[in-house]
Amino acid sequence: MVVLFYSDIDDPTPWRAALARALPELDFRVWPDIGQAEEIDYALVWKPPTGMLASLPRLRAILSLGAGVDHLFLDERLPEGMPITRMVDAGLAPQMSEYALYGVLHFHRSMDQYAHLQRTAQWKQLPAVAPSQRTIGIMGLGVLGGDFACKAQVMGWRVSGWSRRARGLEGMTEYQGEAGLAPFLAATQILVNFLPLTQSTQGILNARLFAQLPRGAYLVNLARGGHLVEEDLLAALDSGQLGGAMLDVFAREPLPGEHPFWRHPKIVLTPHIAGQAIAELMVEQVVDNIRRLERGESPTGLVDRRRGY
Repeated sequence: MVVLFYSDIDDPTPWRAALARALPELDFRVWPDIGQAEEIDYALVWKPPTGMLASLPRLRAILSLGAGVDHLFLDERLPEGMPITRMVDAGLAPQMSEYALYGVLHFHRSMDQYAHLQRTAQWKQLPAVAPSQRTIGIMGLGVLGGDFACKAQVMGWRVSGWSRRARGLEGMTEYQGEAGLAPFLAATQILVNFLPLTQSTQGILNARLFAQLPRGAYLVNLARGGHLVEEDLLAALDSGQLGGAMLDVFAREPLPGEHPFWRHPKIVLTPHIAGQAIAELMVEQVVDNIRRLERGESPTGLVDRRRGY
C-alpha cells in the first residue's frame, strides 16, 4: 500500500512515524516526491493543488486531514465517485471545544473591554454577568458542536443550538431549519459557529443574520472563513450591532497583512489553530479506514458529496 501525504501547514514527519508504527508495510510518500504516480493507493491531504488528485490513476480514496472537506471541492478536477473521508473527532473535538470555551469566556468576562482599559491605564471594574443569565447559541450540532454544547452547559450558561435536523441533545433548546433560525438568533448573546461549509451555508454570517441578534451580541467563528461576509461583519462591529468577534478562519489564508481585521479594535484573530492535526491522535482513524478500504468495507467519516460533508 502506498499513501501520498500533502499539506501546506502540517509537518509530515510525525505522520510518517505514527503510520510506520501502525502499518509497517505502508509506503509513505510526501508530495512532490511521489515516485510513480500509478503506485499511489491513498491520498492523505489538506488543500491539495488543483489537479493533483486527478493525476493519480490508481487512487482508491481521499482521506482529509481535517473535519472539513470543502477544500477538496474547490478542485474542479476532483475525481468523480472517489470515496472521501473526513476526520470524525480524532482529537479535534476537545481542541475545538477548548477554543470555543476560550472565545465565549473572553466575551462573557469582558476581557475585550479589560484589554482596552489596560492599554489606556484605567483601573475599572465592569459589571459581572452570571452564566445562567447569558445564552450561548451554537450553529451546527454535529460531533464538534455537540461536544462544545455539553461542555458549555457544565459551565452554567444557557445553551441553544441550530442545525439542519434535530439532534436530541439533553439540557438545551434546539432549533431547526429556516423557520428556526430567527427565534434562535433572537435569544443568542454569544454566537458560536460550528457549521460545515456547503452551498447552503456559504455566506450565512451576513448582515441579515447579524441584524437578528440582540444588539451588542458577540461572534466566535471557528468553522470556515467562507461562512462569513467580511464586509458585513465590519459594518456590524462599527455600528455596535455586534460587540466583538473572535475569528480563527478566513476566506483567504494566510490573512493578508493589509486586511482590516488585523487592526480592528473589536476583533481577536488567530491563524486557523482551533483544531490542529495531531498525528498521534488522528492516526488511529486513518489506519482503521485504510484497513476497512482494503477489506472492501465502508470507511468511517465517509463524505456525502450531495450534502458537502
